[in-house]
Amino acid sequence: MTEILHTPLFGITLTLLAYRLAEILYRKTGFILFNPVALSIVAIIILLKICDIPYNDYARGGDIILFLLGPSVVALALPLYQRRKEILNRKLPILLGIFAGAMTSIITAAGTAWLLGGSHKVVLSLVPKSVTTPIAIGIVEKIGGIAPLTAALVVLTGCLGAICGPEFCRLIGIRTPAALGLAVGTASHGIGTARVLGENRFAGAVSGLAIGLNGLATSIIVPLLWLLFA
Repeated sequence: MTEILHTPLFGITLTLLAYRLAEILYRKTGFILFNPVALSIVAIIILLKICDIPYNDYARGGDIILFLLGPSVVALALPLYQRRKEILNRKLPILLGIFAGAMTSIITAAGTAWLLGGSHKVVLSLVPKSVTTPIAIGIVEKIGGIAPLTAALVVLTGCLGAICGPEFCRLIGIRTPAALGLAVGTASHGIGTARVLGENRFAGAVSGLAIGLNGLATSIIVPLLWLLFA
């Protein structure tokens, strides 16, 4: 029986089962803290800890699912293509919003860590927290941050955006689908986009666009700022 733990089947089955149960719970309760992604992450961590299962055993299957992150992001191009005319009509506000969002994310994350006394590497690790994981890891490796810390922060940022992003936007008066999608996609990448896409397809299309544009903007801005302040 324990041999199954050392096969990819264990990680794949555990991930899919945890997510499915979390999704059912979320649909039945509608409670925002029961976001399926966040809840399944917490449940898997607790289960691995209680059962004393090494993370490497889980990762054999979990990494296979992680590989599907790339194709899933590419799949966001479908709603984007379907609503391309509406998006092109808003191209200037979208581009300005992406630039403002990227700068705000970089400055607030790095600035907060610096003010709290974080080390140089910790500050650099927080810089790309609002960029999708593959791009964030690439950026932080170039500027000398801690890649595992960045990966964890990216996931945490996405989960927070998925849990309370749309509600926070509505609270401060952001209600139009384009603005809502742009805000959530820029701040909380793919995980937040999945939440928005489930509520409004046009907002999801803009959010998917924001993932790519924010990744591009951040990958340009961060090296320039690093060279300037290094």
